[in-house]
Amino acid sequence: MKIHLTSVFVDDQAKAEYFYTEILGFVKKHDVPVGEKDRWLTVVSPEEPEGTELLLEPAGHPAVKTFRDALVQEGIPLAQFAVDDVKAEYQRLHGLGVRFTQEPLEMGPVTTAVFDDTCGNLIQIATKPQ
Repeated sequence: MKIHLTSVFVDDQAKAEYFYTEILGFVKKHDVPVGEKDRWLTVVSPEEPEGTELLLEPAGHPAVKTFRDALVQEGIPLAQFAVDDVKAEYQRLHGLGVRFTQEPLEMGPVTTAVFDDTCGNLIQIATKPQ
């Protein structure tokens, strides 16, 4: 068994598509209309185009707002992405205007940082496991 798809709830799919592709560097994999205004919109890592997909899922369900608001208020990231060098990625994203709620922090063998994805979520980046 392996993870094929996971999702993050987003307030605005067009805004999320821009942030996740143009700022973070993911690549759009699927973009299929669902209903009148929503889309089945997934992105993947350019390093693993056939790997795990991230669904940029509309945050329309009433439970989503309560859940995400609680996570953000407590500073808890909704998801974690692996990077080779957290400090370098922090510098790159910070230079693009991304707002971080936690600057790079070394925790033993792992370094992490947390940013606001502009779509209602906190996302953590961490060094790839060796």
